Amino acid sequence: MNLAYRRWQYWLPRPLFSLFLALLWLLMVNEFSAAHALLGLALGVAIPFVTHGFWPEEAKIKRPLPLVRYLLVLLVDILRSNLVVALRILRPARYLKPGFFSYPLALDDDFAITILASTISLTPGTVSIHYDAEANTLLVHALHLENEAGMVADIRERYEKPLEEIFR
Repeated sequence: MNLAYRRWQYWLPRPLFSLFLALLWLLMVNEFSAAHALLGLALGVAIPFVTHGFWPEEAKIKRPLPLVRYLLVLLVDILRSNLVVALRILRPARYLKPGFFSYPLALDDDFAITILASTISLTPGTVSIHYDAEANTLLVHALHLENEAGMVADIRERYEKPLEEIFR
């Protein structure tokens, strides 16, 4: 049994990622056919197989339910931020107050920090610029920064605390 599992894991090192790639392929071609499904599955198997030597160890998600909540919060924040950024862009530029701030991290897991930095960048109006490993901070640029302490508190409550719960 152990040998069969290792063989299966060798040929399909990231089964969920393979499925994601196959579905992504079908969404990108915007047409469902047997040929596209087979090509998507072939890519879904081939890409992780060829690149698995470059991947770090798998993320250890301890609690999947908080992950679902996290993704829902992120989706709502992305939609809300899109509207806010669109309204800010339509107004005269003098109403924008772009700025940088340093976000002190409580996370120590590299994968969780990467997820947080990606989350900040996915949310319209903010971009994570640099991770300082020595100071354990992220440099973030905001399109409109009125209250740095409020922005830090929002990121901490909405994103970092749930990530701590998911990966601890």
